[in-house]
Amino acid sequence: MSVQHHPTDPRDPVGADRTAPPDAGRGPVDVNSLPRGPVDSDVDLRVDGRAQRAHDPVVLGAIAVGGAIGAAARYLVGLGWPTPPGGFPMSTLVINVVGCGLIGILMVVVTDVLPRTRLLRPLLGTGVLGGFTTFSTYAVDIQRLVIGGNAGIALLYLAGTVVGALLAVRATVSATRALITWRTR
Repeated sequence: MSVQHHPTDPRDPVGADRTAPPDAGRGPVDVNSLPRGPVDSDVDLRVDGRAQRAHDPVVLGAIAVGGAIGAAARYLVGLGWPTPPGGFPMSTLVINVVGCGLIGILMVVVTDVLPRTRLLRPLLGTGVLGGFTTFSTYAVDIQRLVIGGNAGIALLYLAGTVVGALLAVRATVSATRALITWRTR
């Protein structure tokens, strides 16, 4: 989808055609058909706000604090549940699957329940859960397993993490939406 310029942009005169240019062969997108409120408190597809958000110190501070909390939690899990040399990195698998599940819950809450909470997603999503989940350690674990002659374990870990993470997001998004629907009846 193409991004429409902000109405005060000189390239977007008042009364101009509000249809975005064609994008990737899918045809024009009528930006007026988008929801009136932002889909997320910090994402409004009708406004190209990249320059405004790029260096917001409050958002960056929330991400930094959240990242420190998430990374510390991941470190503590690793200390309490170390992976033996050549063994299956179960702690990293659990961290990534649980973290992805929590991201699924958070995204439903941010989009459906608390859409106007500006710092919730940067603090908890990008910060805490971004610092907690560790796909860089996942890649290093796979490399170490292969180098150590444990290609079968590496392949199981590679597939198990991706499938587990995707299923966790799917399950938690569905469950959270069902819970919200049930509670609002």
